[in-house]
Amino acid sequence: MSLQLDDYRLLGRSGLRVSPLSLGTMTFGMAGWGTDIEEAGRMLNHYRELGGNFLDTANFYAAGESERMLGKLTAEHRLRWVIATKYSLTMGPGDPNASGNQRKNMVQAVEASLRRLNTDYIDLLYLHLWDDRTPAEEVLRAFDDLVRAGKILYAGISDTPVWEISRMQAIADLRGWSPFVALQVPYNLTERIVEADFLPMAHKLGLGVLPWSPLAGGVLTGKYSRADLASEPADMSSRKNINLATGRLTEKALDIAEVLAEVAGEQGRSAAEVALAWTLQHAAVTSPIIGARTFSQLESNLGALDVEFSAEQLQRLDTVSALPETFPHTMMHTPTGEMMLGNVRVERR
Repeated sequence: MSLQLDDYRLLGRSGLRVSPLSLGTMTFGMAGWGTDIEEAGRMLNHYRELGGNFLDTANFYAAGESERMLGKLTAEHRLRWVIATKYSLTMGPGDPNASGNQRKNMVQAVEASLRRLNTDYIDLLYLHLWDDRTPAEEVLRAFDDLVRAGKILYAGISDTPVWEISRMQAIADLRGWSPFVALQVPYNLTERIVEADFLPMAHKLGLGVLPWSPLAGGVLTGKYSRADLASEPADMSSRKNINLATGRLTEKALDIAEVLAEVAGEQGRSAAEVALAWTLQHAAVTSPIIGARTFSQLESNLGALDVEFSAEQLQRLDTVSALPETFPHTMMHTPTGEMMLGNVRVERR
């Protein structure tokens, strides 16, 4: 069954209603190749008119210009928008407390984001990246204080070890602090490692998952070929060089992209639409983040809501993109694991 942007979903174990596709704004205000304010305005208006309400940004994006642009473009309908932003990455190189997860950086980052976004509250604030230095209790209590102060409404977390997230969620529950309701992780057909632990953890502990890079940096759109693998990424001036340097553009990724293109052709749709739609198949996923840079890309990506897969198509995509199991799943899903059941059938939740 196809979806609409106004088929709202609850975000994690909160009552917050969000659209099934989130509009990412990382390119808004980016110098040189990013989205200018006129194009961004067209995109936001179209997305809103179709029922979309969920916007994703970060203080670090375009050195704060993404937030400033959103502050101008969302002012008229601010109450309708659910605006998510992030803190952690440096906003003042050389200043030891202008980056990281600590309370000081969180509080000053929120105050700066409120000014740039031209608002008196942030709907959802993410910890952007785990710094492996700040105590978990400090992070959680700072989030809770900001919620109690009305500066933010909900807390989320991104790009953090799964054991840290689950531990922090348990601490928040035990102490009556604001829990995390959202999790951002990279998730797409070429990057399925989060299916082993992150997605089940999020599903069990009440975090709605918002996959970032659902198109694998463009690798799944069909824009690359085997010839691109021979290139040497001399610098980071192009998306292709970034994908090569980060390991996104590989033989395996192109194998997956080829099968994806076949399925897209059978459906008469673009590879991007089908790749986005695939992420929506997992029960833990709430709202994949569209990284569209132009209005035409946004229009195309929204078509993902109309994609319906046959069982055979999903099987082909699953087969070509499958990853080998890792411990302890290799123990749990073998005859050794069957010893726990005592030769009887037991329902699995």
